[in-house]
Amino acid sequence: MTIETMPSTAKAVGEDVLRQLEPIRSLSGMRLHELSTLCTYEVVSRGLDPFRFQGVSGQSVYLMSGELKLTFDDGSSCVLVGGSETSHWPLAKRPPFVRDAKAITDIELIRVDDQMLDIMMTWDQFSGGSDTPAGNPEATDWRLMSGAFRLQSLTDGALSRLPSASIDELFRRFERIRCKAGEIILREGDEGDFYYIIENGRCSVSRKVGGVDMSLAELKAGDAFGEEALVAESTRNATVCMKTAGVLLRLKKSDFIELLREPLLKRLSWTEAGQHVAAGALWLDVRYPSEYQNDRLPGAVNVPLSEIRNAIDVLDRQPEYIVYCQSGRRSSAAAFLLSQRGYRACWLEDGLQASALSVRN
Repeated sequence: MTIETMPSTAKAVGEDVLRQLEPIRSLSGMRLHELSTLCTYEVVSRGLDPFRFQGVSGQSVYLMSGELKLTFDDGSSCVLVGGSETSHWPLAKRPPFVRDAKAITDIELIRVDDQMLDIMMTWDQFSGGSDTPAGNPEATDWRLMSGAFRLQSLTDGALSRLPSASIDELFRRFERIRCKAGEIILREGDEGDFYYIIENGRCSVSRKVGGVDMSLAELKAGDAFGEEALVAESTRNATVCMKTAGVLLRLKKSDFIELLREPLLKRLSWTEAGQHVAAGALWLDVRYPSEYQNDRLPGAVNVPLSEIRNAIDVLDRQPEYIVYCQSGRRSSAAAFLLSQRGYRACWLEDGLQASALSVRN
């Protein structure tokens, strides 16, 4: 008698394995190294349904070894073999959706959180396409970014709150400054003038209470400070001092007010986007070519986010573009860049996730 048990997740995933998978292989070496510690590895016994305990919603699941039979919503079925070309793509990411699954042999799976992967791809594509403004050696250079841009900071830190549609423009305006240990960055009572993000190093935050300096917090790479006085139009309510030497990203108050809010871009639901396309608008897919080849929308043109700036003045300016990606992150950024340069561009809210939900419903 077979007793079903939860799959094992004890084995680590090597970077060499991730380099075989689409679209993961498009990530930079730094991101692949980071991802290797964050995805999960499962061993599922023969005869079991690997998705009974945990489905595929919100995840990219890859078959690494063994044979797996999939039965789809439309009644069709297929057998996937680990190590084959087909197994390099995530399971059940497009219609027809998987209804049942059964391990024909013992199998090994890798699971990757879709939100985490999409964030990595968004920032990687930005870093691949941005340049340091000429003549300003201390301007923000994506190639130099370090501690502030670890995944934890991108998902939980200050950077996670930046509107994705204007990230590119924000980082063209950030100034990168080097600071010494003991240097005071903000002084309590001063007027607010800059917003800061710590790229690397640590800062201490203190406030005078009864004439005595009281320590309030310690900030690390990825943390931000200085926004309260800018938002409230008030003076600084604390002093921030470099606890170690480090590098800060600094944004002027006027740029903070202009860019740190949801850009005025037109977003479209899946239904609205379909209506625009029926009226002559064009789909513009800004994902990696490997993603585009797997599940592109009919008639879509592929210009990866990292290449959008190169496509300016090459794309036809006459049609309206409905820009899409997997989640809306990359597409909102691309639509912002195109709109800034005179194109008619809207973005598909929630990306292809919206189309999958629409098919499901």
